[in-house]
Amino acid sequence: MVERDAAGRWRALTNHELLRRANAVAAALRERGLAAGERVALMSPNRSDWIVTHLGILFAGGVTVPIYATQPLDQVGFILDDAAARLLFVDTHEVAERLRRSGIALEAIVFDEDAGAGETLGALIARGAEPGPIAGVDPAPDDLAVLIYTSGTTGTPKGVMLTHGNLTSNVLDAFSLVIGVIGPGDPVLAALPLAHIYEHTNVFGHLWRGATIYLNRRIDALLEDLRDVRPVAMFGVPRIFERTYAAILNRAREGGPLRARLVPWAFHIGRSERRARAAGRIPGLGLRLAFALAHRLVLSKVRPQLGCDRLRFFGSGSASLHPDIAFAFAAADVTIVEGYGLTECAPVVTANDVRAPRIGTVGRPIPNVEVRVAADGELEVRGPNVMRGYYHRPEESAAVLRDGWLATGDLATIDADGYVRIVDRKKEIFKTSGGKYVAPARVEAAILRSPHVAQVVVVGGDQPHPAALISPNWTTLRKVLGLPGAPSAVLAGRDDVHAFLVAECVRATADLAPFEQIRWVGVLPRDLTVDAGELTPTLKVKRREVAARYASLVPEYR
Repeated sequence: MVERDAAGRWRALTNHELLRRANAVAAALRERGLAAGERVALMSPNRSDWIVTHLGILFAGGVTVPIYATQPLDQVGFILDDAAARLLFVDTHEVAERLRRSGIALEAIVFDEDAGAGETLGALIARGAEPGPIAGVDPAPDDLAVLIYTSGTTGTPKGVMLTHGNLTSNVLDAFSLVIGVIGPGDPVLAALPLAHIYEHTNVFGHLWRGATIYLNRRIDALLEDLRDVRPVAMFGVPRIFERTYAAILNRAREGGPLRARLVPWAFHIGRSERRARAAGRIPGLGLRLAFALAHRLVLSKVRPQLGCDRLRFFGSGSASLHPDIAFAFAAADVTIVEGYGLTECAPVVTANDVRAPRIGTVGRPIPNVEVRVAADGELEVRGPNVMRGYYHRPEESAAVLRDGWLATGDLATIDADGYVRIVDRKKEIFKTSGGKYVAPARVEAAILRSPHVAQVVVVGGDQPHPAALISPNWTTLRKVLGLPGAPSAVLAGRDDVHAFLVAECVRATADLAPFEQIRWVGVLPRDLTVDAGELTPTLKVKRREVAARYASLVPEYR
């Protein structure tokens, strides 16, 4: 495992040292009296100490409670109380102090050496190493391993109980699909928060495959890390790929008039060529010749510029990726494979074959996992990865766990070849006043293709047409419209900004059904944030909160 130190240099931690440190943490926790099944919370950005501590908790027979470093403090307090956490690990003394000031009295062990009056991880490891090896705990598959709280887009977070069997089966089954693709010594980049069950499973899968894991500790340094590491694989969420594509187009605009026209043209040709082949058609001679030119002049240069010259695939999950983005990267010889999962399934349910992905789908069920679509269109899952239930919530557990099947809350279709397509969240689809049902995620994915849109939330229940609440990409919009250096809250009220974004939405949704097309736009005065209660720690939109707070920005909805 490799991560950057305080000076920005890459420093390696061997698997032998990782295991030694984890065993020492386990010994120290047992010495402190941690009993099997007791909960220990872990709140930190990505770093090797996170993985060392997590393994130590498991080795000691404890249960890890991951908490996002960006989690609002009221939710941190709720999680710690609900889980009855015995101990808390955090990254810095400042975080520990902030938690104490908020009224959280639980003892905190700090990763960094300067812990003030508290204990550090280093001291804990030193003390745990003194007695030598301890008798290990041999958990049963049904024993609880992780209590991970859902993001809570519609209410209070719920603790998802994942067992050792859930986690182990999911790692082995999901990563069996990349045997021969990811192998010993291969560099991989971990960019998502380790507190997210998606990256949690990915890291253990990489360890199982013997890959060398590079930890991205700051998402704003992702491009730099990509170029440094030149990984063979990385898992991300759609917004990473949407922003990367937007950045490519923005750099082209800054490169002069010729490049501003050439690069978008090349991607347009590339998408058309790849889309034709994906549909089983041989592109016509004119398209093949245009693609050859586009690839030579533009598309072939994308991989090395992004640090993807060794890349075998990007994995995308957690939300829908618009096919146009996948086809654009495919034209540049960058493969993005989509999968689907949820925290309650530890998390992977379906995945595309890395060697032959079917763009527009989230793939087929991984080995040992079954899926079906209920009469109302809801996707249901059965397999060894399905959670034990929600902690302290038997009624809510019974509501989603029925006859061995988990009701996911997602609407989906399954084609004749077994490939799954996710439509939207069951509770988020709304009906217009014309009686048409709109899946907002589908419309949002279309709009996010625009490099001028940073965030979008589609609303419109009981209205004639859906509307888009948009937080613009002010960097690009200032250049395109020649806007003054005023705050975004001031610029959001300008008529030219509104008109431009309406035109972008009209263009982006032109290929959707008429009842899905956007004609009304509200411009948000700032980005949606976790701190303001508009996003979850995994950056999912709290749709009801945003719709209620900002619907008045659309004049037609007042």
